[in-house]
Amino acid sequence: MQIKKVNVITGHYGSGKTNFAVNLALDAAKRGERVTVVDLDIVNPYFRTADFEQLFADNDIRLIVPTYANSNLDIPALNFDLASIVRQEGLVIVDVGGDDEGAKALGRYAHCLEGTDMQMLYVVNRFRYLTKEPEEALELMYLIEQASSLKCTGIVNNSNLGCDTDIDTVNTGIPYGQAVAEKAGLPLVCVCVNRSLDVKADDNIYPIDIYVKKLWE
Repeated sequence: MQIKKVNVITGHYGSGKTNFAVNLALDAAKRGERVTVVDLDIVNPYFRTADFEQLFADNDIRLIVPTYANSNLDIPALNFDLASIVRQEGLVIVDVGGDDEGAKALGRYAHCLEGTDMQMLYVVNRFRYLTKEPEEALELMYLIEQASSLKCTGIVNNSNLGCDTDIDTVNTGIPYGQAVAEKAGLPLVCVCVNRSLDVKADDNIYPIDIYVKKLWE
């Protein structure tokens, strides 16, 4: 799949967006890219890119984490300059919170992201609560766009059942991802497939490793 200078990753809780972001960062680092990951997920305190500090350090990936105040639903005390980070050499991957509340933090940076070589990818999972139907997934996407003042540029289909995912699960989720992309008028950037399923990678299949273990597995 194509990666750009700035890659904003968003999606509903349990869509697998953080695991996708971690895979993007590690794959880019393995190619010799300089990578910075910005954790803007203020909604989910359990599965955030900030939890992979040592893994990123071992792979020479820079991690930027805001200072959080009060509760996990508050907008963070932002202690970094994203515009400066974007101007630096290398790729930037931004992990955003799982709904429109989480996207408000991203909205504070919209002015410095517009006009850059950026993509904003919306990760969907057919098997997660509130996004089982394409229309439900799109409703949330539009709320995220409104809250962030940025538009999604592509759909990532990460339909899975955690440790119960098999090739039939993947195949069942493919029409769903295609429907979301078609209704949104956006390209289907890729279909994420657990590398352990040994599905051959192509322009549409993105093999991923599982780093984030979900409570519902």
